[in-house]
Amino acid sequence: MLRKGSEAVKGDREVLLDLECRSTDQTSDGYGSLQRSGFIPSRVLLSASDHADSLEDECQQKSASTMEKCFRDGRTKIDFVLVWEVRSQRKRRGRGRQEDGNATPGEKKSRSEYRKEKLARWREKFVQNLQLSGLLMEKEETANEKKTIHFLKLSAPWSVLVYYAEELCLRAPLQAQPNLDLNTSARVLSKLCIPNIMTESVPNRPLDYYTCAFRKSKINRFLGSEDQETYFTNTQRQRIVYEILSKTVYGKRKRAEVGMDRLIKEGAFTAAFPLHEGQFKLPKYGVRSDELNQRQVLHHFWARWCKWYKYQPLDHIREYFGEKIAFYFAWLGFYTAWLLPAAIVGTMVFVSGVLSMGSNTPAEEICHSNSTYQMCPLCNTCKAWNMSEICTMAKLGYLFDHPGTVLFSVFMSFWAVTFLEYWKRKMATLAHHWDCMDFHEEEERPRPEFAATAPMMEPNPVTGVKEPYFPKRTRIARMFTGSMVIIMMLCVVMIFLVTVVICRGIISVMMFHTGNPILRTEATTIANIAGSIVNLGLILLLGRVYTALAEQLTKWEMHRTQTQYDNAFIFKVFIFQFVNFYSSPFYVAFFKGRFVGYPTNYGTLFGMRNEDCGPGGCLIELAQQLFIIMVGKQLINNVQEFIIPKIKAWQQKRSIAKVLGKKSDQPCQWEEDYQLVVYEGLFEEYLEMVLQFGFITIFVAAFPLAPLFALLNNWVEIRLDAHKFICEYRRPVAERAQNIGVWFNILEALSHVSVIANAFLIAFTSDFLPRLLYQIKFDNDLHGYVNFSLAYAPLNFTENPMCRYKAFRDNDGNFTLFYWELLAVRLGFIIAFEHVVFFVVRAIDWIVPDVPESLELKMKRERYLAKQALAENQEALLARRSRGANASSPGSSSAASDASFGITS
Repeated sequence: MLRKGSEAVKGDREVLLDLECRSTDQTSDGYGSLQRSGFIPSRVLLSASDHADSLEDECQQKSASTMEKCFRDGRTKIDFVLVWEVRSQRKRRGRGRQEDGNATPGEKKSRSEYRKEKLARWREKFVQNLQLSGLLMEKEETANEKKTIHFLKLSAPWSVLVYYAEELCLRAPLQAQPNLDLNTSARVLSKLCIPNIMTESVPNRPLDYYTCAFRKSKINRFLGSEDQETYFTNTQRQRIVYEILSKTVYGKRKRAEVGMDRLIKEGAFTAAFPLHEGQFKLPKYGVRSDELNQRQVLHHFWARWCKWYKYQPLDHIREYFGEKIAFYFAWLGFYTAWLLPAAIVGTMVFVSGVLSMGSNTPAEEICHSNSTYQMCPLCNTCKAWNMSEICTMAKLGYLFDHPGTVLFSVFMSFWAVTFLEYWKRKMATLAHHWDCMDFHEEEERPRPEFAATAPMMEPNPVTGVKEPYFPKRTRIARMFTGSMVIIMMLCVVMIFLVTVVICRGIISVMMFHTGNPILRTEATTIANIAGSIVNLGLILLLGRVYTALAEQLTKWEMHRTQTQYDNAFIFKVFIFQFVNFYSSPFYVAFFKGRFVGYPTNYGTLFGMRNEDCGPGGCLIELAQQLFIIMVGKQLINNVQEFIIPKIKAWQQKRSIAKVLGKKSDQPCQWEEDYQLVVYEGLFEEYLEMVLQFGFITIFVAAFPLAPLFALLNNWVEIRLDAHKFICEYRRPVAERAQNIGVWFNILEALSHVSVIANAFLIAFTSDFLPRLLYQIKFDNDLHGYVNFSLAYAPLNFTENPMCRYKAFRDNDGNFTLFYWELLAVRLGFIIAFEHVVFFVVRAIDWIVPDVPESLELKMKRERYLAKQALAENQEALLARRSRGANASSPGSSSAASDASFGITS
C-alpha cells in the first residue's frame, strides 16, 4: 500500500515514490512490493545518489542486442509504462503568497488547482489498486525547471499471468508442428520447380503449435510451462496488463470511474504503452541474424524499401503487434497479390487498344470526313463545327471503348467476387494458425466517454453489475437525427457536384470563344480536367469536415461499447465517402449526355444547356476523372503518410528534449518510446484501401489501367505503413481478432455494386452494343456507322439548318426504330450479365469451401489433442461426481468438479 505523509496535500513527487523523502523502514510498502508477499527488490534500498548513478549507468550502457527491457534488477520484465507530466510551480507566485499572508488553510483555490488535486488523488488511488492487483512497479523521473515527466514501469508476476491467462482464455501450446507455407504462389512455384525470388528466410520465426484453452490445473501438460520467464509471450503479457489497467478502479465504481483509458481522457496520465523491443536499427558491430530483437527483424526484413518484392513475415508481425494489425497487413498483402493478374490483364487490354487503334473504322471515317459532317453548335452562342476536328479524340476514345475493355469489365466482375471467396479461405487459415478462430470478444466494458457522460446506472443483463446506462429510445432518436445530418451533408455533396458541372460548362464555353483552333477542339477535355482537379480538392475538403462531424455525431449517439461505436462511425463515414468520391464518376458514367435534348428542344440547367459527352465519348471523360481522383488521392495520401508522422514525431521530440537535457543523446527505452507518435488505429488505412477497391471494380470498364496504379500504390503503402508501425509509432497494445471485421461486409457490398455498375456501363455508356447491333443488321466492318449514328436537326432549326448531332432520331426529333431495338438489347444484356455473373459467384461459393479441407483435418487433430490433455483423472472425476450425486449435500459435486479443474473462488 502507498503511505501518505503528514502533509495535507502532497505533490506527485511525494505521493508516487520519492525515494529521497522516504526512510528505509518504509520501503516494504513502496512500489515493487507484491501484496501479501515478501518480494522487496534491492533497488528500493539504494540511496538517492546511488539511484541516480545506477539509472545513468543503465541508460548509457544499454546494449543494442538486448532482447527485453527490464527493471533495474535486470530480471523483471517491463510489460507496460504509464506516463504523466507535472508542471513545476512558480517560485515567485508561492513567495508572494507567503509574504502577503494569504496562504491560509481556508483560502479559496482556483478551479484548475482543484482539478490538479483531483487528478492527483485519482492517480494515487489507481496506482494503489494496481498494486493490490499484484502488479510490480518501478518509477523513474526526468525533470527540468518547468516540468517533471514521471514514468511508472509495470510488470506482471507469474501468479498474475497464470490467473488472467485462464480468465482471458489464452491459448496454451500442446504439441509443436512444422510451420506451414501460407503463400499459395510459393507452393505453386515450388511444384513447378521455378526459383522464387519473393521468398526469404526470416530469423526467429515463431513456432506453430496445436493449442487449447489455458487451464491452470493442467499447466504441466503444456509445452514450455517449466520456464516461467518465457512461457508467456510479450504480447500476451501486455494484453494481460492492459486488461488489469482497463478494469482497475480509480474513483467511485458507481460513477464508472474505472480504467486507464478514461484516466488518459481526463488528463491524469498523458500516455500508457508497452515498450518496443529495443532499437530498430542494426548494431554497428557484427551480429548474427538470430540475435536480432523482434523490432530489428521486422525493420530489416519487412519495413525497408528494398524488400518491396518479398513476402511479408506475417507470423513475426502477429507476434509483435497482435492479430488485429496482422490481419490488416495480411489482407493488404493478399489484395496486392491479387491485383497483379488484374493489372497484367488490364495493361494487356490497354496495349491491345493502342495496337488496334488503326483498325477503328468509325475513327478513320471521322478523320477523313473533312467538312462532310457539319455539327450543330455546342452552346447557344457557339458556331457550327466540322466533325473532322475531333479526329485525335476519336482515336483516343477507342483506347477506353473497344471490345477488350468490355471483356475486361466482365473479367474484373469475376475477379472481385473470387478474390473475396479466396480471402475467406485465407482468413480462416490465418485465424486458426494464430489461435483466434474460436475467439469471441468477451462482454465488452463501456467506453470511457460513455461511462463519463451516461445519465443513469442500470444492472448489466449479463453480469448483473450496475454500470452506466443510456435509454435505448433516446439513442434511436439521436441516431435518426444524425441520419438527417448525413442526408444534409450528402445534399451538400450534390450541390458541389452541380457547381463543378456548371464550372465545366463555363470553362468549355470560354475555351470555345477564344477562337484558337486547338483550344476550341480540346475545350471539353480542358474543362473536364480542370473540373476534376477542382472536384478532387472539394472531395478531400468535405471528407475532412465530415469525418470530424461524424465523430461528434457518433459520440452524441452514446454507443455503449467500443465495437458499437466503431461500427456506427465506419458506417457513417463510408456512406458519405462513397457518395463523396463516386458521385462525380457516377454522373459522368450514367447521367452526362442523357438529358441534352436536340436542336429546338435542348434541356437546360440554370439557363445553361445540359452537358453532353465530349468528342471521344463519355468513357474517355470517365477515365480522366478516375485517373485524377484515384491517382491524385493516392499521391496526396502517401505524401501525408510520409510527412505528417515525421512532423508529429519532431514536435514530440522537441518538447521532450527540453526536459531530457543532456540525456537526449542516449535516452532510455521508455523515454524514446514516449517521443514517438501515438497509434490512432487502422480506420484511415482500411478506408483508403476500400475506396480504392471500389474504383478498380465499379468503373474498371472505362479505365483498364486502374488495377496497375492500385498495385503500384499498394507496394508503396505496405512499406510506408510498415515503417510507421516499426519506427514512428508507439507500440500498440496487441489486440485479438479473427477477421477484418465490418470491412469485409463493405467489400462484399462493393463487389455486388460493381457487377451492376459494369453491366449498365457497358449497356448504356459504351458504344459496344450500338456498334454490335449495327454490325449484325447492316455492315460487319462498321462502314457508314458514323453517318448512321448522326441525326439531322429538325427543319424548324433555322440557325444552322441541316446540321448534325449524335442521336438515333428522325428529322422531327423522334426516336427511330433502331433506338428501341437497341434499348431492348441493352436491357437484355444487363439482365443476362447480372444473372451469369451472380450464378458463377454462387457456384464459386459452393465449390470453394470457406474452410480448406486440410485446415478442417488440422482442427480435428487439435481438438483431439486438447481433449486428451484436459482429460486427466477422468475416472476419478466421474467417481467423485457419482459420490457427490449420492451424498446428502447437493453442492458437494459441484465443489469437487470445480476443485478438479483448479477453480477457486
